[in-house]
Amino acid sequence: MYDKDDISLHAVRNIMTRDFILGFLAFFVFFVANFTLTPTMPVYLKELGSNAREIGALVGILGIASLFCRLLVGRALRKYPEKRVMMFGAAMFAFTFLAFIVLRPFWPLLFVRFFQGVAFSCMDTAAIAYVVNVVPPVYRTRAITYIFLAPCLAMAIAAPFGMFLMIRYSFMVLLLTGTALSACAFFFCLSLSGQKTTAPGQESPARNTFLFEWKIVVPAIASFLQYVVWSSVSAFFPLYAVQCGVTNPGLFFSAMAFMMIIGRIFGGKIFEMWRKEKIIVAFMLVSMVALVTLSLSTTLPVFIVAGLLWGIAAAFVFPTCMAYALEYSGTSGGTALGTYQAFTDLGVALGPVITGMIIPLTGYRAMFLCLASICTLNLLYFQFYVSKGPNRTPAVQKIS
Repeated sequence: MYDKDDISLHAVRNIMTRDFILGFLAFFVFFVANFTLTPTMPVYLKELGSNAREIGALVGILGIASLFCRLLVGRALRKYPEKRVMMFGAAMFAFTFLAFIVLRPFWPLLFVRFFQGVAFSCMDTAAIAYVVNVVPPVYRTRAITYIFLAPCLAMAIAAPFGMFLMIRYSFMVLLLTGTALSACAFFFCLSLSGQKTTAPGQESPARNTFLFEWKIVVPAIASFLQYVVWSSVSAFFPLYAVQCGVTNPGLFFSAMAFMMIIGRIFGGKIFEMWRKEKIIVAFMLVSMVALVTLSLSTTLPVFIVAGLLWGIAAAFVFPTCMAYALEYSGTSGGTALGTYQAFTDLGVALGPVITGMIIPLTGYRAMFLCLASICTLNLLYFQFYVSKGPNRTPAVQKIS
């Protein structure tokens, strides 16, 4: 008989295949390129003379583009291997970095950001679909948690690294670095097997869906609201920190990423001891505490504390919400993943746009309190509607 440590080791061995590792590396390098823009783009755009509304639009357009493409990518994954879709996304992302070098006014940059969103949707949707296919369903939750480490590690490195490149050298050097990183992601994708490896009998049953999976919508709304808050903080915290006299806002993102990494590496026991509903509710509460802390703080040490709280909440909320949504809908096909991630992209897109309109009226501190109220509404929605709803498809097998 195996003890729990033997079972955990067996799970890790079944997950960490060659294709999973290569897919993880491609995902990681792609996100390093993406996250170099998170703290630097708002500051750079402000130096170009953009106002808060324009900055919100330029940050949020990536999510809007990704939103429109998610459903198409989900449909495309029925026809094309994930490898090809990932390669297409990485190549397009590299070209958008080069376009940033020669384009300056608002509208051309808006189109560049739109194509970055297209590239992002291709890579993100296809990479997660690839992981879902190469890993047995019994290990799916843990595999999703591990693949979500890639953005965490990328943010820990890329946010301060991006600020360093922009401050020490120039934004052009940063863009050339992003181009090189995107090219690396392309070559990692090129090394993948390119074939779906789901074992016979494990495929999700065929559904009468073209671009949209309706059964995943109810839990996807909870993720949508959480991503509204997430994208708003990512877009406007750097400006708030600079206003408070902090020279490198990237340290907040590093603290956040550190806790996300720790939580996802060592948080396996929580997944084994707690039900998904309990994990989601508990860490939504932690998100609210982090936002209230941000609204009350003006110094770097307190910002770092808020980043740690924000990171540990994100470490558990986002992968658990995705695994819960797949269980709820009863399918993990490309259409379901595309639909789910379209809702997350809608949150990413609308968050900066809405908060960009709120900030001139309320200021940054009140904006963080508004985001905390959104977390409260989301928690109530999940606790009293989603988790109590009659439509959830029961899990076929406990996921390790």
